[in-house]
Amino acid sequence: MGKRSEPLAVALHMKIPTLHSWDLAPRDAITLQREFAQQIDVHRPLRKCALLAGADCSYNRFSPKFYAAVVVMRTTDWSVVETRGVVGESAFPYVPGLLSFRETPIVLQAFASLDHEPDAVMCDGQGYAHPRRFGLACHLGLWLGIPCFGCAKSRLIGAHDEPGENAGSTTPLRDGDEIIGSVVRTKNKTKHVYVSPGHLINLKSAVRWTLASCRGYRIPEPTRQAHLAVSRMRLADFV
Repeated sequence: MGKRSEPLAVALHMKIPTLHSWDLAPRDAITLQREFAQQIDVHRPLRKCALLAGADCSYNRFSPKFYAAVVVMRTTDWSVVETRGVVGESAFPYVPGLLSFRETPIVLQAFASLDHEPDAVMCDGQGYAHPRRFGLACHLGLWLGIPCFGCAKSRLIGAHDEPGENAGSTTPLRDGDEIIGSVVRTKNKTKHVYVSPGHLINLKSAVRWTLASCRGYRIPEPTRQAHLAVSRMRLADFV
């Protein structure tokens, strides 16, 4: 007989407690960022992760309409377990450094509809590598109460040397004397990504799971699949 696979944890929709109101002015959002930055935990290793989710959202800069997707993947073979997408709106303005206040509400709606609760989440965005140490992965991690980390395509803050050309090469991302993330080469001779912990995970684990989930592309599979799902939603909306 073949080896029996372990049953997946079924959440029958995630229960997400309310952390704060979204009816905020930008100055109030900055105050909340500074307050919540004191609550995040970026020192905890993540050794086991059966289900890793990728989260992504897309919108035009001056449009209130948002598309968000969450894709849950099995880490033993990186197969898709579940995909959830949501279309909605956000009234929060486009303010650099405060983008999580535009993006998190719609992403949370996608998470709330999941049948399988992930063990960790990879976000297409920043975590600790943020001017106030509170990027999207930190914000989402506090709301969900599960390990979250960021894997961003571009740098928001910090300086670094160039990592080696081969996949798996890393170099620290620093803001002054503080290491705030890691610059990671995910594919040979391809532009790097920026990895940082968000909440309930340390940098070493965030880098480890980023590299473990790379399947021959620059973007790790969880956020790549989430991006593809969002793109399909946007395309369907315009057909």
